Amino acid sequence: MFIFVLLLVPAGVQVHAQESEIKDTPWFSGMPNYAIYDGEDIEFDGYKFFNGKNCTTVEGKKFKRTYYLKEDAQKSSVIQIMRNYSNAIKSMGGTVIYEGWPQTAECAENNGLNMVVGKAVKGTDELWVEVVTLGGDDYYLIVVLKELMKQDVTASSMFEALNRDGHIALYINFDTGKSIIRDESKPIIEQIVQMMKANPDLKIGVEGHTDNVGTPASNKNLSEARAKSVVSAIVAQGVSADRLSPAGFGQDKPVADNGTEEGRAKNRRVELVKK
Repeated sequence: MFIFVLLLVPAGVQVHAQESEIKDTPWFSGMPNYAIYDGEDIEFDGYKFFNGKNCTTVEGKKFKRTYYLKEDAQKSSVIQIMRNYSNAIKSMGGTVIYEGWPQTAECAENNGLNMVVGKAVKGTDELWVEVVTLGGDDYYLIVVLKELMKQDVTASSMFEALNRDGHIALYINFDTGKSIIRDESKPIIEQIVQMMKANPDLKIGVEGHTDNVGTPASNKNLSEARAKSVVSAIVAQGVSADRLSPAGFGQDKPVADNGTEEGRAKNRRVELVKK
């Protein structure tokens, strides 16, 4: 499934039929009968994505593409572009955050235009997307690649933190809404195993925590499942299960403001607690 986008070519500008040397983004390609008019890749920038109520500012590597209808080609309708884009986001395992025509979203750069906004997690990155269209002649695409919170920890640094503070927060990535540990977080599990094997008398609690997106009951169940998943992964590498106690607290113990993306990211954590 393809994704396409719109940016209006300024009035009076003559668009030539030859295609730009700028390529599509790695995730989305243009619709049939459309070519790239302009684009740029910015190593680090911010963009305000409309979420239906206000705007979420996302920072990271930003990709901008402008698509135009080729000469004498059949244009797509606004709804075709919007639905195509929405389906493409969903096919990536992502979520459509907003789809519509905001009139009072003063925070949004494209207030007053048809837009689709969505996000998806790809490996260690969070991909935010906006496509804007008007009439089907031109499309504007914004993609911001936000690096998720990563953590480089060693067995010795974890053990030091447990002895000093009695607990340590780890940012282990799971599949969205699930308890499956992502490959990029498996090195953290390996370091926990090393710590447990190097300190045979150590016993720890493994506590799951979430942000406040969803219901308290579902978040508690998810946090428990994730804590048990971490315990299972440690036990699978030769650590005795009686040294590990899983528990889930859901959204009940936030360490940051759930009103921001950054705060929610900090709240989605697994804590090791020294027993």
